[in-house]
Amino acid sequence: QVHLVESGGGLVQPGGSLSVSCAASGFTFDYYDIGWFRQAPGKEREGVSCISSSDGSTYYADSVKGRFTISRDNAKNTVYLQMHSLKPEDTAVYYCATKLTTAQAMGVVGTCEYDYWGQGTQVTVSS
Repeated sequence: QVHLVESGGGLVQPGGSLSVSCAASGFTFDYYDIGWFRQAPGKEREGVSCISSSDGSTYYADSVKGRFTISRDNAKNTVYLQMHSLKPEDTAVYYCATKLTTAQAMGVVGTCEYDYWGQGTQVTVSS
């Protein structure tokens, strides 16, 4: 059974740092692009970052470029999102996502399409 499990969210002060993780199981992780999107209450879903399976190339939304870093450890079937210089507007539930089927994608982050995502982890940036 396929699982994407996000963890590492929490409360952090503005300007602080936090790292969230996405642990995958049930599929051949190495072959799949993995993306992160976020959703704040009352706001539309926003693509944040994505990392390619083929060459490790990355994408960042303009809103997080220079502050967030995505990485993957294929040996651990895990993708990480390191977040620095956090702002209150980064507050959201963060989801990791991938595309597991050949059906039309349900969303896209950069060049990473997705049709499956985890339960999310809450990140709150507040003093």
